[in-house]
Amino acid sequence: MSRYITRTLEPVLKKAASEFPAVVLTGPRQSGKTTLLKHLFGERYGYVSLEPPDVQRAAAADPRGFLEAHAPPVLFDEVQYAPGLLPYVKEKIDANRAENGQYLLTGSQNLLLAQSVTESLAGRAAMLRLLPLSRREIEKQPHRPLPWESGRETSAGPPLAFGALWKSLLRGGYPELAAQPERDGAMWHASYIQTYLERDIRTIRQIGNLRQYQHFLQLLAARSGQLLNLSDISRDLGVAVNTVRAWLSILESTFQVVVLYPYFANVGKRLVKTPKVYFTDTGTLCYLAGLKEPDHAARGPMGGAILETAVFSELCKTLTHRGMDARIWFWRTAAGNEVDFLVETGGKLVPIEVKLSATPNPAMAASIREFRRNMGEAALPGYVVHPGDVRLPLGDSVAAAGLGEV
Repeated sequence: MSRYITRTLEPVLKKAASEFPAVVLTGPRQSGKTTLLKHLFGERYGYVSLEPPDVQRAAAADPRGFLEAHAPPVLFDEVQYAPGLLPYVKEKIDANRAENGQYLLTGSQNLLLAQSVTESLAGRAAMLRLLPLSRREIEKQPHRPLPWESGRETSAGPPLAFGALWKSLLRGGYPELAAQPERDGAMWHASYIQTYLERDIRTIRQIGNLRQYQHFLQLLAARSGQLLNLSDISRDLGVAVNTVRAWLSILESTFQVVVLYPYFANVGKRLVKTPKVYFTDTGTLCYLAGLKEPDHAARGPMGGAILETAVFSELCKTLTHRGMDARIWFWRTAAGNEVDFLVETGGKLVPIEVKLSATPNPAMAASIREFRRNMGEAALPGYVVHPGDVRLPLGDSVAAAGLGEV
């Protein structure tokens, strides 16, 4: 039996359900949305999955009757399959507006669901997101602070040996794999991608050749952490740029990737405008890149991109699971100076550079020092993140920090 893993989002969800008539929890398939909501609210709430076709037909044929049969408090799972139900949920909420926590809704397609919620439940629903497990959650420290958060108890996660670290990056953070360590990770990801292709993609956009779309996923994985050139991808695939752009938007709306944009500030330098793309889960990235062995992943040409993805994913998950908007950018000038990530906190920016070497040295902090000179008081002390467990100062308000501290 799978063990339940405590999620950082739990107190945020409880607070949202106490303050809003409805709570909408989005995130990729298998990120643990239903498990989390049932764990927190299962004893009091009814449960209906809207994925089965017969349930969808019942909800569409008589939405008012359907809601009468499933009176609140109730959890409607995968509500993107029955978006026509939401105006009637609004009607029920408005008939009893003072009561909070009436409806819990989940969905794994943000584009369709966000539009439907905005149209029907504006002001009535809290919108939250659950991504795969963070390292904090896997290590049973769901509320561990980020390294720059002063005034909070700081404790790094346990350092992992080289092999264990890269094995964990190959598996990724989906709860089923974390809770069942005996499961074959590659087989699980193969099944996940196939399910994703067959269910989510076909409901968002008619793609005639799923094999070609899967080839697109593989090409994107090979470019993880690089400047995103859609023209190059379209040429390699032999499809129009607009098609590639549409396919990328599908990946974003199903929470498989995050497009990271450059930070703009008036610092007298011309910054590039091209974004980068990162997969939400390192396991998905490694599977699509054809990586199965920890040593091959670490020492091969994608080692740096995988570690960058791990750091970005942890930052994004940690902030998102606090119910916050993860405001993260990268910095790159026309002269080639670059900082991998800028995290906004309190109106200022924490610069973070990721290095594959577990032996940090002051030269690795050069780009952070350049950024801090450009940004002045807007820049907070920075970090060079590496796969080891060494923490030491690198001079000029920059410190080296192991992956376990991020």
